[in-house]
Amino acid sequence: MISDSSRFVAKGVAHIDLPKVAEPVHVTFVLLPKFTMLAFSSAIEPLRIANQLTGQILFRWQTLSADGLPVACSNGVPVMVDGVVSGSQPEGIVLVCSGVEPEDQATVALGDWLRGLWRRGRTVGGLCTGAYALAKAGILKDRRFTLHWENIAGFAETFPDLHAARQVFCIDDRIVTCAGGVAAADLMLKIIHDHFGMALSQEVMNMCLLTQRRTEGDEQTTSLAARLGTRHEKLIEAVSFLEARIEEPFDLDACAAQLKLSRRQIERLFNRYLAVTPVRYMNDLRLQRGRALLAETDMSVTEVAIACGYASTSHFSKSFRTKYAISPYRFSHFGK
Repeated sequence: MISDSSRFVAKGVAHIDLPKVAEPVHVTFVLLPKFTMLAFSSAIEPLRIANQLTGQILFRWQTLSADGLPVACSNGVPVMVDGVVSGSQPEGIVLVCSGVEPEDQATVALGDWLRGLWRRGRTVGGLCTGAYALAKAGILKDRRFTLHWENIAGFAETFPDLHAARQVFCIDDRIVTCAGGVAAADLMLKIIHDHFGMALSQEVMNMCLLTQRRTEGDEQTTSLAARLGTRHEKLIEAVSFLEARIEEPFDLDACAAQLKLSRRQIERLFNRYLAVTPVRYMNDLRLQRGRALLAETDMSVTEVAIACGYASTSHFSKSFRTKYAISPYRFSHFGK
């Protein structure tokens, strides 16, 4: 029988003094099929390191699944769990670990279970796309929350009344969410800081070889200027204008009027700095969004075409096939 000390406190060289803690923080990870391993490991390892550095059980953790069986994450590696979700009433913090195809993995039963825990005073949350489960629990209305930027478009189509922030992580009234990936470590550093102070959270950060502490309000992705590889003010304004109107008919004249430039000047900017025409840039952007919606929602090809600003399904299908070498109909059912 493995003792609690052996399970939760690993041996290490680095050490930090901390007064004896009376009661550890309990953290439960609910693993959904195809969850993201990077988000899970980025969340659980800072807890393990905090225990190791202090030589105490500051955190206890357990893993649960819907049936109590191992769960394969998105890279196919199976992960053992400690128990089954149904009937369990964990203390402390409960985090849903999700990943690809989140709408299919987050069940109504899971949502009901989470809502019950939250109403009984637990802190509940989601890593990566775990916000889908919180949405089905009906507890995100008027709350600040986030999920991975890749899935925000699909989430918005599924839950049009809920608006995700593009932040690294969010904490709002016992609801904690993060964008996944290494953002899970940022969230855990915040939790460690809030429970046990700055000194420990800083040393955990050093042990994780993280050189920058990101805060709740930090953006998930690089700035538009960094993404485009230029600081040209007018080009950034033009791209921002077009990206904000992805569902609307393409209107370069309106963009030109907004920027007080001619159509030709905007076309030159796109050609010089991005090596594409504005039409091509917008079409690629719409197809990327269409691909995300087909992968992450149950929307029909026609619904996706409309949501991406295409006047006809046939035009969307032809463009999709040209770019991705597969029809949107086949892609939407691939692997299902």
